[in-house]
Amino acid sequence: MAFFTSCLLLLGGLLLVRLVQLLIAVRRSQRATDVTPRTKPARTMIVMGSGGHTAEMLRIVERLDSDRYSPRQYIIASADKTSVVKVIESEIRRQPDPAQQTYEIITITRSREVHQSYISSVATTLMALVNCVPIVLKARPELVLTNGPGTCVPVCLVAFLARLLFLNTKCRIVFIESFCRVNSLSLSGHILQYIVDMFVVQWPELIQHTTATRDDVRCFGRL
Repeated sequence: MAFFTSCLLLLGGLLLVRLVQLLIAVRRSQRATDVTPRTKPARTMIVMGSGGHTAEMLRIVERLDSDRYSPRQYIIASADKTSVVKVIESEIRRQPDPAQQTYEIITITRSREVHQSYISSVATTLMALVNCVPIVLKARPELVLTNGPGTCVPVCLVAFLARLLFLNTKCRIVFIESFCRVNSLSLSGHILQYIVDMFVVQWPELIQHTTATRDDVRCFGRL
């Protein structure tokens, strides 16, 4: 019985790997053929981390044209109160008049705590994944922007699957690796490099550590 169960698990694992390979192949073929000029603002979903991730992302967001990337939805882990304050302060500087502000803050379950073991983080990531499904499907973002916090993994996976299933075909995912990653990719980067539309690194040394093709990777220097 144990041998039979092991064989089923092995077969299921192989089928899952093959399914992922097929999804990636379809995703890359879509990237090459579905780029169209924009005429309206892009609904933008911005995934915040904590500490350094939040500081970096706010510097990036402050350079976005408010008229072109609107409305903006900030995804923040439920326990991250500091990022909520920082986002509000940033948006007030951008537009002091509350009636003219076009942003929203949404909190989700954190997929992985700092120093949490990879094994236990599987369950919390699945919970966060389920939490993200109604959020992403309701928001239907046209751009998902992230710089690598663990919170971004379930958000990007749901956005990716929604596009594959033709539930939100306009969505594009841009991953900007944190500038503190000089010699190796983050865990989020290792996972998401296969499915994002643009993978950005800020140090040339990181290009050789990506498994995406050279055409899929951008190095823009430190932001």
